[in-house]
Amino acid sequence: MTLQKIIASDIQNILFELYDYKTEIDFNTIQKTKKEFVGDYTFVVFPYVKDLHKSPDQLATEIGKKLTTEYAELVKDFNVIKGFLNILLQDIIWLNFSRKQKVESTQNSKILIEYSSPNTNKPLHLGHVRNNLIGNAVANILEACGNEVVRVNLVNDRGIHICKSMLAWKKFGNNETPHSAGMKGDHWVGKYYVLFDKELKKEISKMISNGFSEEEVQKKSQLMIEAQEMLQKWEENEPEIRKLWAKMNGWVYEGFDKTYNRLGIYFNKTYYESETYLQGKQIVEEGLQEGVFYKKPDGSVWADLSDEGLDEKLLLRSDGTSVYMTQDLGTAQLRFNEYHPKRMIYVVGNEQNYHFDVLRLVLSKKLCKDFGNSIEHLSYGMVELPFGKMKSREGTVVDADDLMETMFQEAKKTSEELGKFDFEEQEAHTLYEMLGMGALKYFILKVDPKKNMLFNPEESIDFNGNTAPFIQYTHARIRSLLRKAKTNKIEFQETVYPSDYILGDPEKELIKLLYNYETILINAAETLNPALIANYCFELAKEFNRFYQEIPIIKEEFVQHRSVRLQIAESCAETIKRAMQLLGIDVPERM
Repeated sequence: MTLQKIIASDIQNILFELYDYKTEIDFNTIQKTKKEFVGDYTFVVFPYVKDLHKSPDQLATEIGKKLTTEYAELVKDFNVIKGFLNILLQDIIWLNFSRKQKVESTQNSKILIEYSSPNTNKPLHLGHVRNNLIGNAVANILEACGNEVVRVNLVNDRGIHICKSMLAWKKFGNNETPHSAGMKGDHWVGKYYVLFDKELKKEISKMISNGFSEEEVQKKSQLMIEAQEMLQKWEENEPEIRKLWAKMNGWVYEGFDKTYNRLGIYFNKTYYESETYLQGKQIVEEGLQEGVFYKKPDGSVWADLSDEGLDEKLLLRSDGTSVYMTQDLGTAQLRFNEYHPKRMIYVVGNEQNYHFDVLRLVLSKKLCKDFGNSIEHLSYGMVELPFGKMKSREGTVVDADDLMETMFQEAKKTSEELGKFDFEEQEAHTLYEMLGMGALKYFILKVDPKKNMLFNPEESIDFNGNTAPFIQYTHARIRSLLRKAKTNKIEFQETVYPSDYILGDPEKELIKLLYNYETILINAAETLNPALIANYCFELAKEFNRFYQEIPIIKEEFVQHRSVRLQIAESCAETIKRAMQLLGIDVPERM
């Protein structure tokens, strides 16, 4: 039971004992005392003064006196400021907590979370990096709260964009392969996607100079006509097209796996839109037969969502080919059939907000499928760069592989400039990778997912700011301190704290912050927001460094004081490590 719940329960008892007044106090109303006042927790008495015919100060004082007499094992002192009862707990309460590490499970649901969702026409870029890091961190956080989490990926391995890469290779590739080009497979396929766009722009420019209108260009572009024909042949299972498609996608998957491994990303299952779209088409056909969808004269199939405050939504094109909504309907049904999750969370950028509103409504309202209401869209903002937005077809993206290598080199450069580290070559390489990847992940995850963000690699690697290297260095500093204690044969694990032990301010503030970890974790799970964990780690690292600078630890002469401080330091290291691991970030034992 949390301290807030204990205090709320005790105050309920006091109100009944003193005034024969029965009420249920929400423990969430017991808030942390503001820093400018003395106390650990604050209870606001105003909601009860009318019923009890007491002034706010009188009521708060009577409750406070009762707490310090009959509940003295918990409450040390109190003060009243304008109806706010500030409660100061006994130091032994905090001391005993400093030994506790395990977080109690608070939830027990099966949750499916989709993240990554790449296209097989290009390598992963910075936008995908944010998607993967958010999805992985949220999955970790939900698991830490006791949920069973199924991590899934949906690979967009079909559609017009895939055909563009395939067609460009057929026309301009001269039988080149990733091996002959000396390129990673996903980069190689992405090169042909960019090439298609360049050739299309040439064709359009030529057509316009020959007198074609913009509307005519869109309909008569030979490259686009051939790409559409290729898509149709793919859906008709034309062997040659299918064979080329499988070969190019295979090269892409090899490239994706290398990127995922370096990012520390994994999935319990990967779905492929080339398989799920058929289930989606079947669902649409069934809905058409039941009259919940309708067909236009050109043969296209639509859902009318005007009664739900939206508009009409295309489900099948006039030529019978599917759209994103088609395969998402099929994928949702397949996932529900396989896992029966209580929640299905989709980590997808905020430009798809409307899409997921439609998906939820089509499933729940039109098709009357209860699991439609379990769909949640974790909508995140875009990652922006100093030079503007990224555009895949123009080749102006920040490639994930290049970015990770840049972060490694930045970590290496910064570390060598500081001159602090003395490692063998392999150990140094491992450390630079840990620092570089930690810097990348933390810089992205410390921002609320809903917000757009500006990415700056140099700022992310700073050892003194709100960065992973600062937190990683703090963890290494604590471990060094504990190793020194062990070397000096200082025992501190089994200390029995005297009931009259008085905590100093730095000690107490650090323990209180450690105590708050469980609340932060639960809030992060409820809001699907890893930034709460990231910024908690920074605050904890800052508070430890204040503790480290202001009071002696190993040099403390009194054995009990020294033991308390070493236990607090150890708890701090364990919490930093556990919290950073939720973000997918490793922390070094030494630096």
